Amino acid sequence: MQKLNFPTYSFRFKNSENKVAIFDEIRKKFIILTPEEWVRQHVVQYLLQDKNYPKSYINVEKLIKINDLSKRYDIIVYQPNGAIYLLIECKAPEVTITQQTFDQIARYNLVLNAKYLMVSNGLNHYFCQMDLIKEKYIFLQELPEFEY
Repeated sequence: MQKLNFPTYSFRFKNSENKVAIFDEIRKKFIILTPEEWVRQHVVQYLLQDKNYPKSYINVEKLIKINDLSKRYDIIVYQPNGAIYLLIECKAPEVTITQQTFDQIARYNLVLNAKYLMVSNGLNHYFCQMDLIKEKYIFLQELPEFEY
C-alpha cells in the first residue's frame, strides 16, 4: 500500500479469500484492505496514538439517514455526554479533495452536528471547527486535543 502523510503505525494483516485484510481495532474485526480503508485505519491510529482520543468514544462506518437516503459516515468521535465531537470523511489517496468532498461532510453534519470536521485522503488533511450559528466552517492547522 501507498505511503501516507501520517506517522508510521503497526497494523495486523491477514489474507482472506486471496485478498489482504487489515484489523480494525475499533470494529474488532478484519476488513478487506482497500485504498480508502488504508486511509481510515491510519486516521484511527492518528486519533488513538497521536491525539490520545479514547478508543471507546470512536465509532467507524455506521449508517445514517439524510433526507431519507442511507449514507455511511467513516469515523465519528463522541464526547462523554454523547454529543458528536468530531466527524471524519476518508477518501482513497488518488481521490482529490474538492469542494464536493466538503459539501458531502457538511450534509452529513446537518444531521450529526459535530463540533469539528476532518477530511483526509491520507496525503492531505483538512481540519475545521463548525460555527453552527453562522453555518460555516473555520479551517484549523490541526485537530484539537480531545475535550473531556
